[in-house]
Amino acid sequence: MRKPTTNRPATILLTALAPVSWGTTYAVTTEFLPADRPLFTGMMRALPAGLVLLGLARVLPRGAWWGKAAVLGALNIGAFFPLLFLSAYRLPGGMAAVVGSVGPLIVVGLSAVLLGQRPTARSVLTGLVAAFGVSLVVLKAAGALDAVGALAALAATASMSAGTVLTKRWGRPEGVGPLALTAWQLTAGGLLIAPLALLVEGAPPALDGGAVGGYLYLALANTAVAYWLWFRGIGRLTATQVTFLGPLSPLTAAVVGWAALGQSLTPLQVAGMGLAFGATVVGQLGVRAAARPAVGPAGWEHRRVPGDLRLPVSRR
Repeated sequence: MRKPTTNRPATILLTALAPVSWGTTYAVTTEFLPADRPLFTGMMRALPAGLVLLGLARVLPRGAWWGKAAVLGALNIGAFFPLLFLSAYRLPGGMAAVVGSVGPLIVVGLSAVLLGQRPTARSVLTGLVAAFGVSLVVLKAAGALDAVGALAALAATASMSAGTVLTKRWGRPEGVGPLALTAWQLTAGGLLIAPLALLVEGAPPALDGGAVGGYLYLALANTAVAYWLWFRGIGRLTATQVTFLGPLSPLTAAVVGWAALGQSLTPLQVAGMGLAFGATVVGQLGVRAAARPAVGPAGWEHRRVPGDLRLPVSRR
């Protein structure tokens, strides 16, 4: 019998590369990309990456998975990207990161409803500690709160959290790997954003060399590779484990700001980084829980089958 992969450190480390990569998004957006183009930027990040992966996977959805791929693409990409970039354009990067750091708490709640995973005191406390640590790292006293930006950041976090839990609930069709699942979602999300970008923002802006390089980086490394690792991790780890890797994104953004943009780090920020990183580590503990049956919302138990799908089994 194949051993569970949920306790493999390599899986956690590879999945962690995704939020680490996403931590560079804010610096790339503000330093290289055209201003005030959240929809165009979201489209340029998602659609080229999705088409490249679709060409590599050479697998299309079948049956109900056309609808499921569209829903996941809308939550994880089509809604998340524009809302993320809207918050990045309207908020200081730190404020957007703090709002995003509540993602683990949202996932814990949604996992209880959709996956039958009861929230534990440790997971809730760890989520609060992670959010507090991130706030110490990124919040600054200066600057007024932009209501639209804050709502966009919260909506982006809720959208991605829901997409993460549904991705875990639905698994993958038999014989379909994470590369194809990633390609479906990125393509669906990009196609959803494209007409909105043209309608709301008009014709694409002129791009200089820095913008072209920035979009290439976002589409390939920051999206195609990073999201493949992320969805691969969702298939092998619990939804809570995956989302507790999220604080690595704002921590990476702080390190990039310090190393590349000349931003200083205070002792309080360093302490916050320690708290957030410690919460991330604690969030990976207790991985054996993933191998235990979970009771679904309709009173069914679920057991694992190959491909990380879950089949309902009547309760004894």
